[in-house]
Amino acid sequence: MIEIDGEHLKVEDVYAVAMGEKVRLAKSTESKIKKSRSIVEKLILTDRPTYGINTGFGELANVRISPGDAKKLQRNIILSHACGVGAPLPVEVVCAMMCLRANALSKGYSGIRIEVIRALVEMLNKNVVPVIPEQGSVGASGDLVPLAHLALVLIGEGEAWYEGKRMPGAEAMKKAGISSVELVEKEGLALINGTQMMCALGVIALKRAEALLKDAQIAAAMSAEALKGTDQAFRSEIHKVRPHKGQVAVAQNMWEMMRGSEIIASHKDCPKVQDAYSIRCIPQVLGASKDAIAYVRGVLETEINSATDNPLIFNFGAISGGNFHGQPLALALDFLGIAVAEIADIAERRIARIVDPKLSGLPAFLAEKSGLNSGLMIPQYTAASLVSENKVLAHPASVDSIPTSANMEDHVSMGSIAARKALKIIENAENVVAIEYLSALQGLTFHKMKAGKGTQAALETLQKQVSPITEDRYYVPDMQKIREMMLDGAIVKEVEKKVGKLK
Repeated sequence: MIEIDGEHLKVEDVYAVAMGEKVRLAKSTESKIKKSRSIVEKLILTDRPTYGINTGFGELANVRISPGDAKKLQRNIILSHACGVGAPLPVEVVCAMMCLRANALSKGYSGIRIEVIRALVEMLNKNVVPVIPEQGSVGASGDLVPLAHLALVLIGEGEAWYEGKRMPGAEAMKKAGISSVELVEKEGLALINGTQMMCALGVIALKRAEALLKDAQIAAAMSAEALKGTDQAFRSEIHKVRPHKGQVAVAQNMWEMMRGSEIIASHKDCPKVQDAYSIRCIPQVLGASKDAIAYVRGVLETEINSATDNPLIFNFGAISGGNFHGQPLALALDFLGIAVAEIADIAERRIARIVDPKLSGLPAFLAEKSGLNSGLMIPQYTAASLVSENKVLAHPASVDSIPTSANMEDHVSMGSIAARKALKIIENAENVVAIEYLSALQGLTFHKMKAGKGTQAALETLQKQVSPITEDRYYVPDMQKIREMMLDGAIVKEVEKKVGKLK
């Protein structure tokens, strides 16, 4: 069970909750939350205008709200802001959002009652998952639209998934035995001001990108051997004189995986001086992506435990600011998309080399009887298509801004778009690397020699699930099986048994 205290949540914790782990609110949060709420209740008794407590929202902040309408104001903001469109977010993304929002509220700067946070935690633990459309957020004031859809179910409105069925939110809450919440001053605003949609998508994207990077290195090593590449470009001496952390780590991984290769030894004295960039520069390209992914992890780990609503409640009162602005995440998630797009980009170039007999020295398109058989001609087309799509998706969302709320919110981050694009780029890249695995697997079978200790482990693991290609067949099941092996870490696990944990 994951404990939420507003301070110590990790990327791995959020990912575990997204995958079904339960949560509990730490006892240490109770005093912080109650103290913050007591300050709000004192502010309510004064006549001083305080944003979101006795005023309207956004450009309507200059409109005073009477005490008699204060509760209705909080309900209205949820109803009016829940206007998203598009397909529902995946359940795992919504679970991560709920975890992240509960964690941010438990920091004690939101002025919300502890009962509301407990209800949110109970929804998460009893699998009442709000239906949240994926489109509508501009990333400031945070993810207003998707978070409003999340809060709808909390107040007995909207729709939710429960026991595998989509139903009205009130019905889902009743079936789960959870009481709907009647919001009081500040609480509606506290529930929807934040970056939790883009952060949740970012956490899931990050974990998949980190896993993909390992598979990309293994597939690259297999391709290098299938193409009779040299391992000398991966020597530590080269990388010590340009010591980017990612580059050094990838070079070491490549070197270790290719140790003991009979294929490399067989062409040690060949006249070829050096390999193409898609092989020779694997450490420089994948290493740069590795460093970019590490940067994104740092941004997410800061954001996960941040207070991102407005106004924030301190001992001296309520202060309006802009912690809801998603720019730190928007830039990082655009960077993540670009970094992963490059993983796929260079992988496709190796696929193209393997299937080209003029470049590989292997049978055309890796078919034993080419002409009668097209071999792996068309999987390369698919890889090229995915890489081209990624080039479009990699255009940064964060460089765009369209003013909202009558120009009160005159610069927004578009961070949710950056997050959604990054996840799609990763999905495309996973399929490209799966195709590289398939191509390298087939290419290595023509050498009739043992590969390196790491690449041989990958080869044998793949051969248990994918039979040799002796004539044309329907390749989609092979590609899907390999991608499934990537997602559950099966190939990486067997390689790491032989070479140690990949850096």
